[in-house]
Amino acid sequence: MDKEEEETTPRTFEDMMRVPVQFYRSIGEDIYAHRSKNPLKSLLLKIYLYAGFINFNLLVIGELVFFYKSIQDFDTIRLAIAVAPCIGFSLVSDFKQFAMAYRKQLLVQLLDELEDMHPKSIQKQKEYQMPDFEKTMKRVINIFTFLCLAYTTTFSFYPAIKATVKYNFLGYDTFDRNFGFLIWFPFDATSNNLIYWITYWDIAHGAYLAGIAFLCADLLLVVVITQICMHFNYISIRLENHPCNPEEDKENIEFLVWIIRYHDKCLTLCEHVNSLYSFSLLLNFLMASMQICFIAFQVTESTVEVIIIYCIFLMTSMVQVFMVCFYGDSLIAASLKVGDAAYNQKWFQCSKTYCHMLKLLIMRSQKPASIRPPTFPPISLVTYMKVISMSYQFFALLRTTYKDG
Repeated sequence: MDKEEEETTPRTFEDMMRVPVQFYRSIGEDIYAHRSKNPLKSLLLKIYLYAGFINFNLLVIGELVFFYKSIQDFDTIRLAIAVAPCIGFSLVSDFKQFAMAYRKQLLVQLLDELEDMHPKSIQKQKEYQMPDFEKTMKRVINIFTFLCLAYTTTFSFYPAIKATVKYNFLGYDTFDRNFGFLIWFPFDATSNNLIYWITYWDIAHGAYLAGIAFLCADLLLVVVITQICMHFNYISIRLENHPCNPEEDKENIEFLVWIIRYHDKCLTLCEHVNSLYSFSLLLNFLMASMQICFIAFQVTESTVEVIIIYCIFLMTSMVQVFMVCFYGDSLIAASLKVGDAAYNQKWFQCSKTYCHMLKLLIMRSQKPASIRPPTFPPISLVTYMKVISMSYQFFALLRTTYKDG
């Protein structure tokens, strides 16, 4: 589709959802399975998804066993520190996927409601300032997708590429059979080429699945929060531009009733988001603090090639936390803007009934919509600063402990 055609064709909700939906399908998760007209395809995708996650969780168990064995001896504790951020990433991916599967009906309901509210015509989309919201959303999605896939790709394929170059081009006598992740196996996974390459591609698929589960849950959050912010912004625009003609009191009240219902609908959607994401984001932030700490330690205590690989991991972790906090902050700002827009009306020209209704709307908007993990304050850019601060404290403690030991 060229640029001219894009300008004359309205963007559908499916267009905004395309990236997370397609990536999810690549691991067997079909968000719109309830709309599928091919039950066999849906069944095969589900089998592929379950088989993938069984394999992935067996690999996670292998990482946990490796971690446990490594912390038994101080000489191998560096290996435990190296595998720790990968375990954290894997556990968060697992929990995000479990949360999505457990709350699948609520997720479907949320997406269906957002699709119903989505502006359908070009003119409406301009009134909603949708191109601006979509432009920012696409940039965020592209950056985070690139980093997430770069992390899983480098960890998965760097050992094989390095060994191939050394063996085929640098004249080394043996092919180094190494893996990108530190995993314990109950058998010798490097005993011969067949076992090695089967195990290698098994790990690569597990890493891809973990990366996509981690990535797509956050991409869904970005799309949903972008849509809700767009609706809050539209409410603010309509409120601020409403003429408040004192001679049209009935029309004014009808308009405000519609706005209040619209506003309440947006707040309900925010509660759905909290039901879907609250616990997974709590685990995400706790794990991110430790991940960033352990990754930073690896960067300061390793060789150049390990530093480069772990720097990509570090950037992915920091960008992921920043992205969630940025959209949490945007949601708070967009919902607070509704109260400011209501107050900026020429409400003093209207009837007492209208003013009383407007006052109730302003009072409700003073409690902003937000993403709220349990025991955490509402997520905002302040949360990002706290996570980074906590990570640094862990990092300083870890370096001191390691050097003293």
